[in-house]
Amino acid sequence: MNHQKKPVIVVVGGGAGGLELVTSLGDRYGEKGLADVVLVDASPIHIWKPHLHEVAAGRMDMHMHRLEYVAQARWHSFEFQLGRMTAIDRERKTIHIEAVPDFDGDPMLPERELHYDYLVIAIGSTVNTFGIPGADAFTMALDSTHDAERFRQKLVAACMRADARAERGEPHQVSIAIIGAGATGVELSAELRHTSKVLRAFGVHSMDPRQDVRITLIEAAERVLPALPLRISASVEGLLRKMGIDVLKSERVSEVSKDGLATASGQFIRADLMVWAAGIKAPNMLAGLGGLESNRINQLVVDDHLTSTRDPDVFAFGDCAACVWLDGEGTIPPRAQAAHQQASYLVKILDMRLFGKGDPGPFKYKDFGSLVSLGKTGATGNLMGGIIGGSMFIEGLVARVMYRSLYQMHQIALHGWIKSSIDALARIIKRSTEPHVKLH
Repeated sequence: MNHQKKPVIVVVGGGAGGLELVTSLGDRYGEKGLADVVLVDASPIHIWKPHLHEVAAGRMDMHMHRLEYVAQARWHSFEFQLGRMTAIDRERKTIHIEAVPDFDGDPMLPERELHYDYLVIAIGSTVNTFGIPGADAFTMALDSTHDAERFRQKLVAACMRADARAERGEPHQVSIAIIGAGATGVELSAELRHTSKVLRAFGVHSMDPRQDVRITLIEAAERVLPALPLRISASVEGLLRKMGIDVLKSERVSEVSKDGLATASGQFIRADLMVWAAGIKAPNMLAGLGGLESNRINQLVVDDHLTSTRDPDVFAFGDCAACVWLDGEGTIPPRAQAAHQQASYLVKILDMRLFGKGDPGPFKYKDFGSLVSLGKTGATGNLMGGIIGGSMFIEGLVARVMYRSLYQMHQIALHGWIKSSIDALARIIKRSTEPHVKLH
């Protein structure tokens, strides 16, 4: 690339927001030769993060929903660089990308430096184990496709071993503990309950799904989904209990071991599989990265134009950024809808910086509500806010359709209406001919 002729925009992180941003910038600038747009990500593929709990439960084949960054780059006139950013040199305006090995550990791509004129950081978040002893060593997170696939494989193995014990007349209960009853924890528990009901179709014959697969959801707050209105929490908790899921509230995990977890009240919960879904933080590498300001959970601090507080040419958005919510309290919540809105806003900011277009004003987050999927029960709770000027509680089929429409909106942002509609139809046809649970 000739950096003297065209500005270079580097976006680090190909999550929902980052990929939507580079797709839009590629169509807007790359195709017309107005700027070079580069996406950097440690993975070669993208999958919508809210789908990871379905992948983990075996309810979704991620290969049906994965997107190759290289293909998206070719379709939308941006460049993709595989690798993990490890450092920023703000004086030289470069980022450092670590070497990438192949499956056998042999070098595939070398260490590199990339020049930028404008840098956008959108590397998302990870779970926050709050320093609980044993949590990092013995629990799993659902932050990536690798995490989700690892959990699915362990789930299948645990059920197969238990089925073999059942045939020998030995104790055979499989116990799964999920720490955190936010959206991820609630949705995963519901998907796992459905998965356990259909395991018999795949050779697990000697287990009673409801009795022999125990799912325990543990929440430190007084109710599940503590960030959502009380009515939604109560409705969802009732549905979870009807599904045979144990819900423990006001229970703080004090220690995690190989065999289970202890709570501050003195309980010990035995578990074969443990998932940590409580709290978030930005990746540790952002703490002090390049001298940029970060907060206690490693988020980069940005102003109301999503610009880092210490460098006007570095932006951050999504879960990894701390941006004040102008019309609410605190900072903008880590939601996919926030990243989507911020990606659209940053296009306007870069129009202003590159071509002198008008200032769009400070970023204002519009909360359109929250949706929670409870899998095949067809029951989802949600709060719709800004759309109707107030709030409305909906559930059942209507809410489920709206939940699915969020993913379709993401697909439309990446591919447009026509391709997204064709892809959606193809997935429906393919899924109708495949097993309900992916075991291999």
